[in-house]
Amino acid sequence: MIPESSPLPFTDTKPTGAADFYFAINATFRFIQKRLGMEGLRKYWSDLGTHYFAPVSAKWSVGGTSAIATYWRAFFAAEPGAEAEVSESEDAIIVDVKVCPAIKHLREHGREITPCFCQHCYFINEAIAGPAGFTARVTGGNGSCRQSFHRLGTQVPAQDLAQIKEVPC
Repeated sequence: MIPESSPLPFTDTKPTGAADFYFAINATFRFIQKRLGMEGLRKYWSDLGTHYFAPVSAKWSVGGTSAIATYWRAFFAAEPGAEAEVSESEDAIIVDVKVCPAIKHLREHGREITPCFCQHCYFINEAIAGPAGFTARVTGGNGSCRQSFHRLGTQVPAQDLAQIKEVPC
């Protein structure tokens, strides 16, 4: 169970996470894509957002944009090497990721990054946001991006996956 006081879906007591986790998720994404293809990988990401992040979605549903902003501020504060700014309005949250901690760490350690790595932000976020009455969009990628969260019914274009940059090998 997640403590009510934490906007994050885990109970880790460290102020900052372990960057080596990025090695594991990159390898996991590559493994699933090789075994199940892109559709299987996208389903994995959506399932992760729907199931693992269900407590986050529930908090967003109750707390609205304020809860979304609180989550992202806490998330990036706990990510080693992250540089991100979160801005909020009544109908939207904008997360400007200046330095993606995962891409930065993987590059610093010479790891081959799964080219579609940045798409996970859209599929996981959309799966968290939908049940809470929001939708997610991602533009950019490959080390910096903009993630936005809008109330369902707001006039925002559908996610164009071509707007999410691939990470070159």
